[in-house]
Amino acid sequence: MASKESEAVKQHWAAAKVSTVQDDPERANHRWAELTAEPPDVDYLSVPGRQALWIVPHNATEDRVLLCFHGGGYISGSRYSHRKLFAHLARAVGARALVFDYPLAPDYLHPVQLDDAVDTYRWLLDQGIAPGHIIFTGDSAGGGMAITTQLRARSVGLPLPAGAMPFSPWVDFEATGASYDVNRDRDAFFYRDLVRGLAWTFLGPDGSPHDPFVNPLYGDLTGLGPIYIQVGGDEVLLDDAQMLANGAEKAGIDVRLDVFPEMQHTFQMAAGRAPEADDAIQRMGRWARPVLGL
Repeated sequence: MASKESEAVKQHWAAAKVSTVQDDPERANHRWAELTAEPPDVDYLSVPGRQALWIVPHNATEDRVLLCFHGGGYISGSRYSHRKLFAHLARAVGARALVFDYPLAPDYLHPVQLDDAVDTYRWLLDQGIAPGHIIFTGDSAGGGMAITTQLRARSVGLPLPAGAMPFSPWVDFEATGASYDVNRDRDAFFYRDLVRGLAWTFLGPDGSPHDPFVNPLYGDLTGLGPIYIQVGGDEVLLDDAQMLANGAEKAGIDVRLDVFPEMQHTFQMAAGRAPEADDAIQRMGRWARPVLGL
């Protein structure tokens, strides 16, 4: 049975369904931030010249980094809405994290977001961080970006990171999964038409949901590092996570998929409050440390 603390995530999505994040993205950002408890012993440092924050847990190793892609359906979310979430994760790993803002739809359409992400990754490499000391991580749209940014980076000749930790990843922009039907009455916010609407807001009239830099299942995943995926059992995007895991396994990638029963989309946002979220964060920390050589 889901904890009462995790019910706050369900209530968050139910409230968003009434007001819609499209109507008020700033309010949505504020609600996201309220879900997460402030983690102790973490410093936040702005990055001169970039729309980004360094998240620095006390006693964290300096040369290992989580590159963090925030969610929000490509229309909302920011380094501020997600800083506490990624700070909990950085503490669990014992490494620094970098969370950045990318341009949002509908003002900016694909592939602007992905190109900005690749530029941020290139900048991180230019700071002297070895690619094998970097893990990509993100929620929802950011979870998809944790994979598609690797494909885009490889296409321009950049080395791949050590691995990726997408949670509640959004990869199927056609919303074909059976979980849209199975979990229709369990998911507090998402449904097929909403997700397809977000997809076309991001893609624009000239975009394609078959673009491998949009849906990585249409791309070549061969050669990517290990992937750890988390997803809530009650979300309609459950099949997105399962399809990504299956596609990665077929490509010969070491994949782990954890499904958390009765949990909503991005339930990890309740880190520091809900036991299920804290368990998920600790699992990611334990998985990431050996991947980073810690």
